[in-house]
Amino acid sequence: MTVLIVGGSGFLGGEIVRQSLTSGRRVAATYLTRPGDADAVSWSAVDVRNREQIDDLVGTVRPDVVINAAYRQDDWASTADGAAHVAVAAAAAGARLVHVSSDVVFSGSAVRYDETSIPDPITPYGAAKAAAETVIKSVSPTAVIARTSLIIGDGGSPQERRVHALVTGETTGVLFTDDVRCPVHVADLAAALLELAASGRAGVHHVAGADAVSRYELGTLIAGRDGLDVAALPSGRRVDTDLSGPLDVRMDCTITQQRLGTRLRGAREFLKAPEPEVR
Repeated sequence: MTVLIVGGSGFLGGEIVRQSLTSGRRVAATYLTRPGDADAVSWSAVDVRNREQIDDLVGTVRPDVVINAAYRQDDWASTADGAAHVAVAAAAAGARLVHVSSDVVFSGSAVRYDETSIPDPITPYGAAKAAAETVIKSVSPTAVIARTSLIIGDGGSPQERRVHALVTGETTGVLFTDDVRCPVHVADLAAALLELAASGRAGVHHVAGADAVSRYELGTLIAGRDGLDVAALPSGRRVDTDLSGPLDVRMDCTITQQRLGTRLRGAREFLKAPEPEVR
C-alpha cells in the first residue's frame, strides 16, 4: 500500500510517517518549507494552495491512500482551498482520502459534540475547517473526516513547549481554567487515522482523547510529567479577555471508539507522572 501524507513534516504528519514506515507501507509525504527527517520517504515540496502542484504529485505517486494533515490557522487558502485541492486530486486518482479536521468547527454552545453534530464555527479558522468538510463530503463521499482536538506528544507539541516556556519564564501569559478541550496523544491519533484509512468506513469520525480538561489542567499534567514546578504555571480565565473562539468543546468519541481497535487515551492517563523509583 502506498500512502501519501500531505503535511508529513508537521507534528502529526511526522508521527503518521513513522507509523506508516513501521507497518511496511510505501510512504510519500509533502512539506512546505523543509522535509522531515525520516528516511525511506519520498519527500516533495508542495504548497496545497497550488492546485497544479497537488494534481501533479498525486498523479505521479498514484497513492492508495491520501492523509491530509496540512493546515495553517491564519490562512483560509491553505486550510479550506488546499483541502479542496487535495480532495479533488485524490478522487481523480481513485485514492482513499482521510482528512484531519478539528473541534474548532464548533462554537462550544452545546458543550458536548458527537459525530452527528452540525458545525457552527465562530472563528475564521473554524469556518475554514468547516468549509473544507463541506467540500470533501461533496467531492469524495467515501472519505473519512476525522475531527480531533489538541494534539500532545512526548515533548514535541506546541502546547508542551509553551508549558515549559511559561514555567521557565521564557514567555509570558496564562493558561486558561475555563477553556476546555479533549487532548489526544499524537501516537493514538496517528494509529487511529491509519486504521480508518485501512477500513471501509466513511464520513465524520471524532478522534480525540477520553478526558475533557482545561488548558490549565493540561498544563499541570504536562508539568507534573516533566518534573516542572506546577506552582509556577500562571492561570487565568479566557472570559476575562477579548480573545474570540469557543470556550468549552467536549468531543464525544463514543461512536468512533466502538469502531476502532486503537484506544483513544485521555490526558490524565497518557500524561500521568512516572512513579518514583523504589530503592
